[in-house]
Amino acid sequence: MRQIVVLTHGHCFDGLCSAVMFTRLLRHLYPGEELAFTYKAMGYGPGQSGVDPTNFSGEKNAILDFRFSASPKLTWYFDHHVSAFPTKEEREVYAARVKSDFTRRFFHDGSYGSCTKLIADVGRAHFGLDTTASAELVQWADMIDSAAFPNAEMAVSRAEPELQLMTVVEHHGNDAFLQAMVPRLLSEPLAEVARQKEIQDEYAPLAVHHRTFIDLVEQNGKLVGPVVVVDLSNVIVDVAAKFVTYALWPESAYSVLLSRSHTKCKISIGYNPWSKLPRMHDIAAICERYGGGGHPVVGAISLPVHEVERARTITNQIVSELASPSQ
Repeated sequence: MRQIVVLTHGHCFDGLCSAVMFTRLLRHLYPGEELAFTYKAMGYGPGQSGVDPTNFSGEKNAILDFRFSASPKLTWYFDHHVSAFPTKEEREVYAARVKSDFTRRFFHDGSYGSCTKLIADVGRAHFGLDTTASAELVQWADMIDSAAFPNAEMAVSRAEPELQLMTVVEHHGNDAFLQAMVPRLLSEPLAEVARQKEIQDEYAPLAVHHRTFIDLVEQNGKLVGPVVVVDLSNVIVDVAAKFVTYALWPESAYSVLLSRSHTKCKISIGYNPWSKLPRMHDIAAICERYGGGGHPVVGAISLPVHEVERARTITNQIVSELASPSQ
């Protein structure tokens, strides 16, 4: 039996769907062979810059939707974050691996809205994978991860079961959740899984927290020029939803939200995809200066939970930068 370890972005809908697409690809490449998959959720916590090498325990080891590792034990790589390479040395290792990898198992493309779509497109073009059965999965993963909703209200109201499943994944998407959910999404349509009682029961209490979070944002947010800034560091927030600021302040161009959970402080930065104002800053580059990362339009920074004052200082610095014209 071939042991395959899949390290994917945890607590993330695109990370989950990427694991599904990659599993489908590997089954296509090894037809009739018994494959044993182990799924592990990777996270961007304070002081974490990549994958712990001890995770590479399989015959084949893959990183999906997460930062690159220079470990020689890494055999597959797919990612679409422009901040995928924490150091210049890792970027050079990636380039060398691609150059010497005649079967091309390392793929990074920052122009993609989701890693799921990247895997699907590569699988189809390079390996002859039939992605028809995953079309719905790819569509939702790409819309969610690239914020390609028709409006902010859809993203915030979460009336669609698929967005309710997204919420459950964001809250519960650890190793055990991935290990149970990936096989289900391989054998059952996304729409059916999202509507199942188990998922809906998990979503019900999260919906209440989501409503509370919206109220907190409305009470604590303010506009600084084109930037909505929200400081929630005085309370513990377990469910921090995206796009709320854009629904409440549709005239904004950027959002900077500081939240604090039991384990970390997090600064979430984003460009309003429905804004009439052009994006003038590279958010990923801003986040990288403070140890975070992301995409040109969205990113985040994590700090130790006790560094609240430092998190507030960084928040204010970023707000000032985004409120000023790009240099």
